[in-house]
Parts: sequence; structure tokens; C-alpha cells
Amino acid sequence: MITEIVILAMIAAFLGLRLYSVLGRRSEHEEEVIPRRFERKEASEQDIEPARTVRQPVAVRSADERAPINESGVRAIAAADPDFDLLAFLEGAKAAYGMVLEAFWQGDKDTLRELADDDVYESFAGAIDARDEAGETLDNRLIRIEDATVHSAELDGRMARITVRFVADIAAVTRDKDGNVVAGSLDDAVESRDIWTFTRNVDADQPNWKLDETDEG
Repeated sequence: MITEIVILAMIAAFLGLRLYSVLGRRSEHEEEVIPRRFERKEASEQDIEPARTVRQPVAVRSADERAPINESGVRAIAAADPDFDLLAFLEGAKAAYGMVLEAFWQGDKDTLRELADDDVYESFAGAIDARDEAGETLDNRLIRIEDATVHSAELDGRMARITVRFVADIAAVTRDKDGNVVAGSLDDAVESRDIWTFTRNVDADQPNWKLDETDEG
């Protein structure tokens, strides 16, 4: 009988130590301040799960780590458009980046008209016309897109706007009317940093986004 009591006491002590160990670790973790880019300072329990859904294993971060992206903007777009998917958007943005560059280099105004809004198209078309008048052609190559990160996001009325910062390696060559190289080299790729803004009406039937603004970054 005494032996059984001793054994039960040892088991109780062991379980007590295990419970203390778990609670102790949990308490230490609760005291830690863990910065999370997609959490607001006053997040309710209902907000926690959507935030975890938005944070995907992809470059969903600010291009400038000192200025976290607008979490509320991403959520607002997702709420207004249930089909919106940030991963799919970034993949589409990278594809559009390559298509726009290729169209501009080749002087393909029809493709630019489809992918860009009026202001951006006019800017590209004007540069193409000036190049044609000078008798110059571009022999550029997009070697790779090193990175594509969300710079900002917002929902203005029913218009969604997402700005993406691209970092890419581009080999650029300019030739004169006789085909002679006047600038650049295909042997040396140069890092290019661009900040492009894409827009889409969330009520539109078509899922396509249009290039609304371009800048160097």
C-alpha cells in the first residue's frame, strides 16, 4: 500500500512539473513582442484568421521594409472581390511586366494599348515614335525578374490599385538605322528597378488589370 502511494505521488509530481514547464514556456512566449506586418494594433479575434490568410509564402512585403504595405488596402480589395488572390496577382504582374517591356522594345503599340491605360500608352507610343524618327531600334533582353514585391495597395471606391516594385536584369542594346550598336551590350545585363501601379475595377467582368503608372525605383 505504501509503495502504491509513493508511486502515485511520484506520478503526480512528474505531471505537475510537466504542466508547469508547458505553462512557463507559454507565459514566456506571451510576453514576447512579435512584429507582424499584416496585424493592426487593435486586432479583434475575427481579424486574426483573415490576416493569416493574406500572409502567404511569397514576397508580400513592402519594397521598403521601413514602410509596411497597407494591410487594410489588401483586405479591402479581397473583400470587394472574392476572387482576388494575391499570389495569382503577383504572378500576373510579373507576366505583364515582361509583356509590356517586350512590346515597347519591339514597337508593338497594339499590345501596349491592351495592357496599359491611356496615359501610360501615350507615353510609350511617344517614345516609340521618337525612336522611329531617329532610325533607332532596341535589341533588349529581359534576362530574369529577380524580385516582385507589393509596394502599396488601396481600394478607391470600386477601383483597386496595387503598386509593385520589380527588380530585374536586362541586357539593353540600341542600334542605328544601319544596325550598328550605338549604346549598350547584350553581354552585360544591368539591374533595373521599376515601380508600376496596376488598376482594376472590382465590379468588372474581366479579371484583367491595367498598367496605370510607371516610375523608376
